[in-house]
Amino acid sequence: MEGRNSSLLVDFVLKGLPCINELQVPLFLFLSILYISTLAGNILIIRVVKGTSSLHTPMYFFLVNLSLLDICLSSVTLPRLLANVLSMKTIPFSQCVLQLYCFHFLASAECFLYTVMAYDRYAAICRPLHYRSLMSWKVSMCLAFGSWLAGSLHSITHTVLTFHLPFCHSNEIDYFFCDIIPVLKLACADTTLNKTMILVNIASISLSCFILIMISYVHIIIAVMRIKTADGRNKAFSTCVSHVMVVTLFYVPCVFTYMRPDSGSSFDKAAAVFYTMITPSLNPIIYSLRNKEVKETLKKILH
Repeated sequence: MEGRNSSLLVDFVLKGLPCINELQVPLFLFLSILYISTLAGNILIIRVVKGTSSLHTPMYFFLVNLSLLDICLSSVTLPRLLANVLSMKTIPFSQCVLQLYCFHFLASAECFLYTVMAYDRYAAICRPLHYRSLMSWKVSMCLAFGSWLAGSLHSITHTVLTFHLPFCHSNEIDYFFCDIIPVLKLACADTTLNKTMILVNIASISLSCFILIMISYVHIIIAVMRIKTADGRNKAFSTCVSHVMVVTLFYVPCVFTYMRPDSGSSFDKAAAVFYTMITPSLNPIIYSLRNKEVKETLKKILH
């Protein structure tokens, strides 16, 4: 591959997960079940919200957007990983570009959406008298659309910066999908700008959104503690616990990975597996188990 420019590069080879040969069959079965359960769980959440008039509120509108993002995010990485487990490790150059773009588009859109959902809970609990005006349908749709649009613009920047580089060291990506950090290791040009953009853009956005979410919940906790009745406090907290759980599951491994662009640790792969595959499958379970309205509607549908 020496001397070859990215314009002449036909394909990449994804090394995949470690110890994949020893656990090929059980890993394939596990990933298949995980993917099917992710699709089924999120589609069910969308079906429940769409078919229940009492759930036609901004909070559940954002939950539907989250389910759509989870379906798309898992579909970007899991099918390719399943093929990789079956020894189909080659990925065409164009598909690698598309996968990197789609992954960062969806992941960053989800990052922004979590922040919007925290603001929704803040408005509902801390500003209940102004909630209808603060979170009208027009505002809610603009915030959801803005999350998707911001994610797309964010991803375009990194995709262009990454694949504008020449690749001549190797065509083997030491990862299970085309992500910025492992792809940059193949470049035979200065990647200082790219790594700076990772820290400034990806890490700072994730960290900033996380801080904004925490600020929202500080105000929420203060407001809830002022509620005199225990039932009132429990009801207010119950609408927030699910969101706090999914935010923690998504942000912690994400920030851990992109705050260290020079790291080649095997922990990065484990963290990536968590927020690209495990979290999208857990979101429907967390929201259905922690939410009384969703549980009751699910029971009606199942019966």
